Order: sequence, then structure tokens, then C-alpha cells
Amino acid sequence: MVQLYNLHPFGSQQVVRCQQEPERVCCGGQDALFVAAGCKVEAFSVEARAPEPCRPRCCFSTLGRVLRLSYSEPGDYLVTIEEKNKAIFLRAYVNWRSRTSENSRVCIRMVGHRVEGCFREASKDQMSIIEIPLAEPPLCISCCPVKGDLLVGCLNKLVLFSLKWQAVNEEFSMLDFERSLIIHMENILPAEISFCAGYVAVTTDLEVLILRLESEVTIDPSSPTKNTLARQAAKAGEKGDAHSVPATQLESEDFVICQKPTELLGEVCRQSGPSVTLESTGLNDEKASASCVQPILYRCFTPDVSSYVFPDDTKLHSLQLLPIFQMAGSVTADGKSSSQEKELLSLFCFFSLPHIGYLYMAAKSVELMSVYQYPEKSRQAVLTPQFLHVITSNNLQCFTVRCSAAAARDADPYVDTTLKACPPVSLDICALRMQLFIGLKAICHFKNHIILLTKAGSEDTPDRRKSSKRLLSRKDVSAQLKASTAVEAGWNLYIVDTISTVQLYKEMVDYSKTYKNVRTQSCIHLLSEAHLLVRAALMDPCLTEPGEKEELLEAFRESCGHLGDCYSRLDTQYSHLALPYYKMSGLSMTDVLTRIDSVLEDGSQNPERGLLFYINHSLYENVDEELSEELATKVIQIFSIAEPKQLPHALCSPCMKNMDPLIAMKHLKKLNPAGMSSVLVALSKAAVALKIGDLNTYKKEMKCHTEMKLVCGFILEPRLLVQQKKGQVVPTELAAHLKETQPELLVASILGLQKNNKIEVEEADAFFKVLCGKDEDVIPQLLVDFWEAQLVASLPEIVLQNLFFKLLSQYIWRLSQRQSPDTKPLRNPEDLINSCSHYGLIYPWVTFLTSPDSLHDQNYAEDLSKLQSLICGPSFDVASILPFLEPLSEDTSAGLSIHLLCLTRLKEHERAIDSLLDRCPEAVIPYAHHELKEEGHRALWWKKLLPDLCQRLREGGEKYDVHLSSLKETLAVVAAELELRDFLNILPEDGTAAFFLPYLLYSSRKKSIT
Repeated sequence: MVQLYNLHPFGSQQVVRCQQEPERVCCGGQDALFVAAGCKVEAFSVEARAPEPCRPRCCFSTLGRVLRLSYSEPGDYLVTIEEKNKAIFLRAYVNWRSRTSENSRVCIRMVGHRVEGCFREASKDQMSIIEIPLAEPPLCISCCPVKGDLLVGCLNKLVLFSLKWQAVNEEFSMLDFERSLIIHMENILPAEISFCAGYVAVTTDLEVLILRLESEVTIDPSSPTKNTLARQAAKAGEKGDAHSVPATQLESEDFVICQKPTELLGEVCRQSGPSVTLESTGLNDEKASASCVQPILYRCFTPDVSSYVFPDDTKLHSLQLLPIFQMAGSVTADGKSSSQEKELLSLFCFFSLPHIGYLYMAAKSVELMSVYQYPEKSRQAVLTPQFLHVITSNNLQCFTVRCSAAAARDADPYVDTTLKACPPVSLDICALRMQLFIGLKAICHFKNHIILLTKAGSEDTPDRRKSSKRLLSRKDVSAQLKASTAVEAGWNLYIVDTISTVQLYKEMVDYSKTYKNVRTQSCIHLLSEAHLLVRAALMDPCLTEPGEKEELLEAFRESCGHLGDCYSRLDTQYSHLALPYYKMSGLSMTDVLTRIDSVLEDGSQNPERGLLFYINHSLYENVDEELSEELATKVIQIFSIAEPKQLPHALCSPCMKNMDPLIAMKHLKKLNPAGMSSVLVALSKAAVALKIGDLNTYKKEMKCHTEMKLVCGFILEPRLLVQQKKGQVVPTELAAHLKETQPELLVASILGLQKNNKIEVEEADAFFKVLCGKDEDVIPQLLVDFWEAQLVASLPEIVLQNLFFKLLSQYIWRLSQRQSPDTKPLRNPEDLINSCSHYGLIYPWVTFLTSPDSLHDQNYAEDLSKLQSLICGPSFDVASILPFLEPLSEDTSAGLSIHLLCLTRLKEHERAIDSLLDRCPEAVIPYAHHELKEEGHRALWWKKLLPDLCQRLREGGEKYDVHLSSLKETLAVVAAELELRDFLNILPEDGTAAFFLPYLLYSSRKKSIT
């Protein structure tokens, strides 16, 4: 469906003063216009801001009458198809800007001919003509706007000429061509071709074919090759496919057989489309041989035989490939950005029948994008990134296009998310204007200029058209023919300037205000058109002036704001788009709420979904913006009316910091907890009561639910406890109160948030540090309690070793500094051992090492027991923590116990026994009984412990009695373990026999018994 609006995209117009009647018109680059008339081409310079906007630049003669002409900006050359004496010629005009007069010298050379010998210094400043011979007459031509290569259409084939520069000397190179490729197409007579960035579009009278030239290395192995396509086409011909049989073979005297309408896209076209093969012809065959062709679109139309029309009235016309580029800047070795280069972003293909036009996406995917229905028969059309201009016999029509919408999605993956949005490609087409011209024949376009060729004869007048429908006698017909030959047709060549994008955008916005209060889709549609218009202008690589770009950016942001207003006010299925459009507009939440003040003032009117969606997301995301008390009150009113379930969540946003707590409590009391989470309502009331200072209400609400339910409530709304402000974690007033009154609930709630991925580990650590007012390097006890709770909960997301290191370093620091925790620990060692598998039972021999003085300090004793239990646990990697033990000296009983535990866990029992014999021999036997039970370590009783004890007995000392009792216990164990002979061998030679006699008797009796 086409939306009709009466806007004014066309501005001023001027007449091009040509010497002869124009036959062909072509635009050249940014400032040139070529007009072919007879055997001559006139070039005009078109400058919008010049005193004379269109002035003659040069004129040069051609070999014959110009049938086709095309300009290439890369290489700055003009190529023509000319006819002389029924012979067809293909010529390229190079360096035409240097032509000063019609009688200036011209250099004519053959394509590929070496010019070093005949080159003169004057050749730099003279126009040269390159003759391009072909085996068959050229039918149509096209120049690639990216590389400047030339494509020529002939019968059943296309010939590609690569643009190259032929070096004459070190200072000068001349433009030349090299025939590099021939594309053979079976039973296709090209009427029009278009060539751009490796894509080729071909039309016949009723067929369209789009090909993609690409390197073989990029082809999907599953896709058919050119030979496969040829075989498929041959088989299809054997079966009698309609498109593979020439139309001339199907015609007879009485019947015309029409092909069936067909559309083949993508892979289907590659498998079942027309046969297309490549032939490499270039001298440098490496590049050409690495290329192959892939058909991506084939469409065949059926002529309209429902009425008596001439065949010419159903032919395709106006084939065009439209590229949209993006700027890609490269970076040099020194880190500086170099000049930007254009990269192909999207490609579109347009072609038209007399009453309907088709626009396809052709680059990343092949898809029909838009269909244009014309109110009357079209003669020609030209596509631009912003508009489609169509001419009929007497009208210049302007339609909007969706190229910028498709290109935006190719360029930005975040389009159509909560971050960004763009009007859809499927948006209804809009007809902006129908401008009257008499006798329109041709149209072309460049920059903001539309070139129109009109030839108005007597048949173009309305009276004449009406009279042609009357029945005429032979006498009348002969008189009419004589009169018509006497009247010469009038002609004009116009340059119509389109108005600036910003000016047309403002007109569209003003026009949309007529639909503002009707609450229809027309307002959104017209504002979407204005948005796409500005977006297309911003994609233009030629947009280099900072002032113009900033003006367009301002219009872009303004259009986003207007679209946000529409989607926030109107109840549509796309109401959620209010959020991304408001984000793109750069408006703050305060600005948006002020813009929609009229909606907020009407308390009886429920806000629409788009506004609620925007406010909901903004309260979560715009954490650094604080609403005024007035706007915060309006937000509360909105949610109370439209979405009461979301009111508790809205009150927790940092944006609502300036709200009136009395008003908030008033609306919270109106909520029906039966229809929503009652615990969340209770927590919200408690938080607001704290702001008011009403402790009684606070206690009442907190006692309504168990601790487990309160934790669930905090999980539903984490912002009751922790908020973000300028990237920093900020505890709430409720969290600070819980720290003083219910620290267990606070730790359990933060743990629940982490378990449900509502808060990260680093954020939780920062939360407790900020809450307790500690520096970055100081660890509060509440954070240690949280770490211990993490170990107890055994969360799968936590990294155990990192958590071990945190607790280990804190325990060690307190023990080494004799530093007491700032608050009472929530768990004692017994609780941790009983509830957490990572805390193990402390080895029994450790109690002999503990100093009695240290047990009087309960905090010191608890930290020591927790550290000992952690090392005794099964999950602890002892080897990785040895560097952390340096602050704990072995001179203290606590330090000694920790070092010995680490040696024991590392199976270094000999070193541990040496330390025990030196520092605490009372613990040697308990240690040996506990640690030397395994088969691999029992030999230490007689290999290590027995000799060392005997040696220390000989030396005497204060610990003689302890060593003696330890030796007796050791001999008892050894006598029970060893045979009599082995036992005698390990006894010291200088010992007293009476001392060892009981153990010898025990060993001998054990032998006799066994």
C-alpha cells in the first residue's frame, strides 16, 4: 500500500541551454552533465552555489549518433555506443576535462595499444579516445562505481574490461582497459545491464538476472559450480523448460506462447536458474582464473494480454544497482588514522515494469524489499538512497525507499534491540509529490539534482490525446498527418534541485502534527519517513562538512525523540520501541517525563504501554540521574494507576532518591498483597518507614515474614540492599540498618543475591567494605562472615582456592597482629566444622601445641582454630599457601602449629618430628600415633623416632623425662611391629640390657605365640 502525502521535495529548476536537441543524457560524477545530440556530446558543469549553476564546460564530436552513454567516476571517463552507417562502435573518452575547444587535438588509440613510442609531452593535456573493438555489436554498457571497470552487453554474453593504468614514464600514466572476462548466458539478449562491486544485473524484455562474481575460495563447497550449472541447464533444455528455449522457436503464425512467471532466489537460482559460464580472456590469467559466477536472482514476467496493448508497453526498464557505502579508516604503523576508504555496505537492485517497480536487496541476502505501484504508465525511473523518482508522460513522481533501513541493519548489529531502533524495511511506501511536466522522456540523477529531458509535441497535449480516441475518416487522418509533420516538437532539458534534507525533514515533522491528536499510525509512519530520510543522508560518504553533518545529527536526534513520543503515547504492538528511540535521542529521563507532561497531568487516563516500558527500563538503567520530587511523585502516580505490581520496584531505583516518603507510603498501603509478592511489599514499606524514622512500622513489617522469606524478597528486588551510583556500589539505608540489627539476615541476603546471579563476587566484596566504612586494604569482619558463608553454601560459581586465600590471609593477618575483629563473628569454629565440609576436624596432636595463654583471648583462639581447621580440610591446597605463612613465626605456639600442619599435609613427617622434638616433645607420640599409621610411614617409628629419642636421652636436659616416656612408648610400638631379630638389630649398642629386657621378652613371647 502506498501512503500519499503532499510534500515538496523539489526546489528550484533551471534550463540547460543545449545547442542541439538532446537525445541522450548522462550525469558525470559530482559536477558534470553530458548531453548527446546527433554526432556531438556537450559537457556542462553543474554547481549548486555557483553564480551560473549550469555552465558549458566543453564539447566534442563523436563518430556517429550516440545510442548509449555511461560515465565512470573512477578513471573519470565517458563510454559510448555509437552508430555510423549501420555499424556499431564502442568508444571511451578519457581526459575530456582538458578539452578547451571543439577544434583541440584528440588522441585516438586502440584499447591495450602501447603508447610509449607515440607519447608526447602534450598528450598529458589532451583528450584521448580509446577504441574498443568487439566481435559482436555492443547492446548496452555499464561502469562499476567502485573500481571503474567496464561491462559490455552483447548477444548471449557480457564482456568485462578491467580498468588499468598504463605507465608511460615515471611521472605519467594513461588510462587503459584490458578485456579480462566473458560471461556467457544462454538465450539471453541483454536490453539493460548494471555492474557494481562484483554484482551484475541483466534484463531482457521480460527477464531479470542478477549474478555475483566471486573468488572460488569463498564458494560453499555444497553449491554447484559453473560446470554443474551448465549441465543442469542442458538437462533442463532437453526436458523442454520454457526459459531455456528461444522465444522465436515457440512462436507461430496464430499463437504466442508466454513463459510462466518465475522467481528464483539464492540457492534455488544457483541450482535451477539459467546457464551461466565464464571464459577468461585476460593476459594476466591468475586473477581471472580464480573467479566464478553465481546466479542469485532470476525473475521472469508474463506480458499482460488482458487488453490490446503493444509489446513495447510491457517491457522492463530502468535497471539499476544502487550501492551504499560505509567509511572504513585504516590505521598506520605509528598509530595515526589514515584517510578513510569506502567499503560496500549494502547493495540494492531496482527494475520496473510500466505500472509496477521492484526493489531487491542483493548483497548479504537476496530478498524482495519493496514493490511500487504507479498510478499511470511509467517511462523511466531512477533510484537514490533517499527516493525513487519516476517519470510518466507528464508527471515527475517521488517515492520513498527503504534502503537506509536495510543498510542500517547491515551496519549495526544492535539495531532492533533496547539500545537502538530503526523503522522496518516493510514500512509502507510513501508518495511525496507529483510534479507536472509536459512530454517527459528521460531522467537521471546525481547529488541533489534531477535531470529531466522533455519533448512536447502535439500528441502530448490533453486535447490531442482525447481527440485520438474519436473515429476519423481517411480524409481527416490525412489532414491530421500533414498538420503533425508541420508542427515541430518542442524540447527542454531541466535541472531540478531537490531541497535540503533538513528542510524536507522539518516539513515532514510539521505535516505529522496534523495526525498527532488523532492517535493513528499515520503520525508514526510520516515521522519514520523523516527519520529514514535523515539516516540516509548521514550514510552518504560525501558528507564531509562538519556543519552540515552536525545539523543532520541534530535532526536525527530530534526525529528519534519524536518517534519516542509517538510510541510512548499510542497503544500499538510496537510500543516497546519508545525505549530505544528515546535512548538514541539523547534525552534524559527528566526531559522525557517533561515532554509527556500532558499525559501525566490527566490522572484518569492510564498511561500507554510504551511509556510504562520506557520508565520501567529507565529506572533500572539510568542509575546516575535523580528525578526531582515532583517528577518522582508523578512516577509513583503512574505506577499506582497503571502497574501497581511494579511500584515496589520503582521505589527502589536510585532515580527516586528525592521522592516524598510519605506519598510513597500512602500508595504502598493501597496495594493488595494478595495479588503480588507480599514479602516485597513488606520490605518496601520497611525501607520507606526507615526514611520517615518510623521504627515501629519498620519492626512490624519485618516481623511479618520469616528470615527465609525476607531473603527471597531481597532476591526479588536487590536494590533494596545494594544500588549502583556512577559505577560504584552503594549500600542502602536499609542495608546499613540490617548491619546493626540483623547482620545474619544481611549476609544471607547477599549470599542469596550471588547465588541467583544478581550480584557479582567483586561487587559483594565492595558492598561490605563500603557498608562497614573500611578502606580498600582493610577487611571488615562482616565480609569475613560472608566469605565463610560462601564456603558453607558451596556455591558452584565461586573459585574455592581464591576464597581460601582470602580467608587464609585474613586469619593469618589477625593472628600475626593480634588484631581482634571489628564485630563479633557470626560463626564459631565448631559451627563451621559441623556445617561445612571444607573445614576439617583439627588433628588431636595440635592441642598439645596450643599455648594456654592464647586461649584466654577468645577471638585469637577462634581465628587460630578456624585456620587450623581450614588447613585440615580436604579441599585446601597447602603447597600454594606456603608464601602466605611468613607473617606467622614458628616462635609462637600458633605459628608452630600452622607450620607443622602444613608440613604434615605435605607428608614431610621427618621435618615435623624434628620440630616437635625441639619445641614440643610432648606431642611427638600423639603425632606419631596419628600421622604414622599408614603403611608407607610406619617405618619412621624405628628409623627416625627411636634413634632420635635415644640420642636426646644420652644428651639429657630438661626434657629428659618427656624423652624417656616417649622412648618407652616408641619401644612398645616397635616391639609390637617388628620380629625379634629385626628388633635386636635396631637397638642401640651402648644401651643397657636391663632397660630393653621387657621389650625383648614381649617380642620373644609374641614370636612363640605366633
